[in-house]
Amino acid sequence: MSVREITVAELETLLPSGVLIVDVRETHEYVEGHVPGAVHVVLNTVPDHVDAFRGDGTTYVICAAGGRSHRACEFLADQGLDVVNVAGGTMQWIAGGRPIVTGSSPL
Repeated sequence: MSVREITVAELETLLPSGVLIVDVRETHEYVEGHVPGAVHVVLNTVPDHVDAFRGDGTTYVICAAGGRSHRACEFLADQGLDVVNVAGGTMQWIAGGRPIVTGSSPL
């Protein structure tokens, strides 16, 4: 199954509409800085937290560079969820000078 992808620039345009973003990096990575509004589910716990990826529409999954989130999207798509991988991940988000949130809260 192929996984749909968007760029961080495309994700940035979606943020004002309140899309669901899930960050699947390790806890220390998330705390150091994440996309505003991104909720946290560590990759190896995704199978136990599938409901965290269910929203009113598409869920956008992000990690550091796109590999872990791609794997999460493959699994979640197999479960019937509407998910999109954020190519380039948080590293590209930060490299583009976009705002981040530090700490364990999404906002």
